[in-house]
Amino acid sequence: MGLRERKKAATRAALSWAAIRLTVERGFDNVKVEDIAAAAGVSPRTFNNYFAGKGEAIVSRHLDRLRRVADELHARPADEPLWTAITEAVLAQLEPGPELVAHPVPDRDAWIPGVRAMLAEPALQGDMLRAAATAEAEFAVAVAERTGTDPDDLYPHLVAAVVMAAANVAQSHHLRAGPPVSMRHLLTETLALVAAGLPPPATDDRPSTTPPPA
Repeated sequence: MGLRERKKAATRAALSWAAIRLTVERGFDNVKVEDIAAAAGVSPRTFNNYFAGKGEAIVSRHLDRLRRVADELHARPADEPLWTAITEAVLAQLEPGPELVAHPVPDRDAWIPGVRAMLAEPALQGDMLRAAATAEAEFAVAVAERTGTDPDDLYPHLVAAVVMAAANVAQSHHLRAGPPVSMRHLLTETLALVAAGLPPPATDDRPSTTPPPA
């Protein structure tokens, strides 16, 4: 990206992070557009140039991460097995890109309850579904390119839907697990189970493959 595009991406990311942080700390109904703009160091008018509302701002960071998964899959070596490439592409989104700066968060005990409440907010559900649909469609195109299938075929869309569902399950487990389990371990384990065809879970006779706590 050129300098102008990088600045716009940075502003968008800063607004999204401010929206997330304030919502986690205060609750969705207690955050105004003016609060988000002030926290990001811009005017409410600038906020409105990027987002239609605070819900869209909150999910923007998540959408950008999901889009990076599709970009990463496009860039993986052509001779890499499909599910290896998918796993590496998904894990890559854990590392912030140049426009997705990592931000420190409070300790998990203080932060996680607010994240859970934010994700359960009914007013956010529409924005979250739209973001997921957008990311899933882009990921299906990347899968189609990699597998030599038509973007309108069943297979790439099924793979994209399964990967998005697996990522959601991993995130949900990460938010409720005690003791904490890292997202990297959870995503690796979840996608490995999917790639293996979801075999029956471990029994007393077989060691569990559940990853160790973070």
